[in-house]
This record gives sequence, structure tokens and C-alpha cells, in this order.
Amino acid sequence: MLPDLTDLLSTAQVVDLPMTVPFRGLTRRETCLIEGPQGWTEFAPFVEYDDREASRWLNAAIEFGWQPAPASRLSEIRVNATVPAVAVDRVADILAAFPGSRTAKVKVAGPGTVLADDVARVAEVRRILGSEGRIRVDANGGWNLDEAEHAVHEFTRYDLEYIEQPCSGLDDLTELRRRIRYLGIGIAADEGLRRADDIDAVDLSEAADIVIVKAAPLGGIAAALAVVERIGLPAVVSSALETSVGLSMGAHLAAALPSLEYDCGLGTGALLAADVTDEPLRPAEGTIPVRRVQVSGDLAARHAAAPDRLLWWQDRITRCHAVLEAARA
Repeated sequence: MLPDLTDLLSTAQVVDLPMTVPFRGLTRRETCLIEGPQGWTEFAPFVEYDDREASRWLNAAIEFGWQPAPASRLSEIRVNATVPAVAVDRVADILAAFPGSRTAKVKVAGPGTVLADDVARVAEVRRILGSEGRIRVDANGGWNLDEAEHAVHEFTRYDLEYIEQPCSGLDDLTELRRRIRYLGIGIAADEGLRRADDIDAVDLSEAADIVIVKAAPLGGIAAALAVVERIGLPAVVSSALETSVGLSMGAHLAAALPSLEYDCGLGTGALLAADVTDEPLRPAEGTIPVRRVQVSGDLAARHAAAPDRLLWWQDRITRCHAVLEAARA
């Protein structure tokens, strides 16, 4: 059942949190917190997303706030460090914020960067993690097919675990996977799945070896579990730069999967310079716990967004709620 719009708007709070390092072009993260019968939940689609895409995030927030989470198979989730597209001299400090993480995801192909910068960043991560550390790179679809093939060859010396969304289109992913299969480097699909108009129609069987799933962009935990079952590939649960409330949703998704072969991208609370809870889900010994999060009224008030931003998010919730109503009609 879809809760009344008034129930969503009555507890909605918008926070504006500083980040420790620029990420995805952001230096601050603005997000909306909502309290439901099951506890706090989060609605945090990026501001550029349209109502159709953002409505999936609202559906996920409603599910987590109004329905019990599925049974957990795990009590904690192993998480990777996330290294944004920073200069080499920043890498060590960023990795230090993820104590105990044996895996690092390194952002590459960012706006204004060149491949040499990306290679140097990956080399520094390998130096710090040592030979037993695991490294994956994430291009967010930033390369064309030939650029991606060239980049993969440049990274081979650093023993990559896999490369995430090297190209934007599934056809290019399929061809790249064919070209580099002999190298033994897997391809993971992220945006190619979650930003599709019809997620249920996406076929990754020839395009990817691993699927990245994020609870909110896919419409909630139940929807994400169904996607993983349908696609049939090993899954990595990742975040969308949420507060600890949103990370809790991701942790519950990861804990409900029948198997979890890879460390998950749920340690990104370490990239926030502030959070909304006194007990944030920050990496410790390479893991985060699986639990719900209680929002601190003091912290939410301290980091409250400007009044006009609350109105903006309330209007967005109203529009997305209408999308969900129409889909259920």
C-alpha cells in the first residue's frame, strides 16, 4: 500500500551535509529523511534526476520506512574503500578513512581527468594495499569502446578485480567484454541496469560478469533482490552517497542476498564530513553492521537545509508520489 502523501510530508526533513572530498562533482550532499512506522528512511535521488527515475527512490524509501526489512543472513557486511578521482597525494588519507578494508574501488574517467592520472591513482592504491589487496575501477560509463579497451590494457599490471561500467551502452559493454575476455578481467554493470527505462527488460548475459545493485535506484530491497535473481550474476551492493540511513537500507539488502562473493560499496559514509546519527555506519575492521539507524534531532537540525530547499524536496515528493499512484492505478 502507498502511504498518504501527508504522512510522507509531515516528517520530511532535508539535510545538507559537507563532504570530505569532492565526489561526482559534489562537495555537499543534500538528502531528505522521512520517518515511517518501521523507522527512519531516506529519499535521496540526485537533483538532476527526473520524476520517473526519482520515483523509484521514493518507492524504496517507502518500502524501508513502512515495511519490515527482509530476514538478514549476515550481521555485518564487508565493504570496500572508495577512492574518488583525486590527486595521488590524497590517496593515502582517503584509504585511511576505511580501516580494515581489503578492497578499494577507484574512480576513473572523471571529467577533466586523463588516463595517466587514473593509472597513477590506481598504482598508488596498489602500493598501499600491497599485492593481496583487491582493486576495482569504476568509470561510470565515461569511456567509449576503444578508450575503454586501451584503459583496460593500461591497468592490467595492477591486477584488477573487475572494471565497473567502462562504457555507457550495453552493446559497447558486450563488445568490450568479448575483446578483453582473454585478460581475465570481469566487467560489472551499474548504470547500464539502474538507469534503464525498463529495468526488467535489461539483459546482461553477454554484457557483464557482475551486477552492481543499489537499493534506492532500483526501487527498494524487494525489487533489487528480484533483479539479482532474474539476472543470475554475482552481485555487489553499492550506495548512492546516502547518509547512514540510506546505507542501512543497502546493508539490509546485502544481508538478504543468498550469497555475497564480493565486498560491497557501502562504506561511503566515510566520505561525508557529517552524518545524521550519533552512531553512523562507518567502516570498522573492513565492515559495517546490519542495523537500522536512529536520526539525531540535534544533528538533523544542525545540518538542516535552507527553508526553500525543504519546499523543493516536498514538491519533488509530491510529484513522485503522483507517479507511484498512477503506476498503481
